[in-house]
Amino acid sequence: MVQAYILIQTDVGKASAVAEFIAEMPGVLQAEDVTGPYDVVVRAQAETVDDLGRMVVAKVQQVDGITRTLTCPIVHL
Repeated sequence: MVQAYILIQTDVGKASAVAEFIAEMPGVLQAEDVTGPYDVVVRAQAETVDDLGRMVVAKVQQVDGITRTLTCPIVHL
């Protein structure tokens, strides 16, 4: 199982709606609207890195109001 944080920038005023919508997606563990350079932070999981990438590109990035994402896989050193 691969987990990652997905940092999301949204259009002005869209962070709350984006976080609520993404929180309902399969594989999403948590979605919070935050302040700072990113508007929403998501913790997600998938079986493989490829599955995670497909989820981000095919599902998350297609949500109305999202302008940019940055995916940060979690590593255990």
